[in-house]
Amino acid sequence: GLAVPAWAYKTESSPGSRQTQLWHFILELLQNEEFRHIISWQWGEYGEFVIKDPDGVARLWGRRKRKPQMNYDKLSRALRYYYNKRILHKAKGKRFTYKFNFGKFSFIPCPAWGSRCLCHPPGSPTQVGGHRGPSLAGDTPGDRLAPPPALPRPPLSPQLVPRVLLSRGGLPEPLGWTRGPR
Repeated sequence: GLAVPAWAYKTESSPGSRQTQLWHFILELLQNEEFRHIISWQWGEYGEFVIKDPDGVARLWGRRKRKPQMNYDKLSRALRYYYNKRILHKAKGKRFTYKFNFGKFSFIPCPAWGSRCLCHPPGSPTQVGGHRGPSLAGDTPGDRLAPPPALPRPPLSPQLVPRVLLSRGGLPEPLGWTRGPR
């Protein structure tokens, strides 16, 4: 599973609630094959992804956040906020290409999530593929994505776990399985 540091979330008005962050949304899109035509991993480059349709990604993000005026200029401004937090950075010399700093994340087995774990990061040879399911882009509250079919978990490589977060509270659920306000 992908354990996410607590600093990566902003709290909303009620204590304990979590607001979807743009980088989290991007990971959801990258994990779903349905969106490969607008955003995809840059194979051969660990953690690097390319936004193939910047306006399309901005529209999906605007729909998720209920901000119909969202465009790529606004979205890219939000992405730049993550540079200082070292969550991601722009790939030098490559247009619409960014790279996650996966050193900020930990890939660990999560028994509580069962087969829905991503035990190897994108770009690694044993990555569990994305799951085709209903669109993540809809704006109907409470919609749920179907869990992927059961897949065997690949062995965890010690090199992939520079900092293991032992708390099960990293994420309330795995990436990509829910959407909309809670």
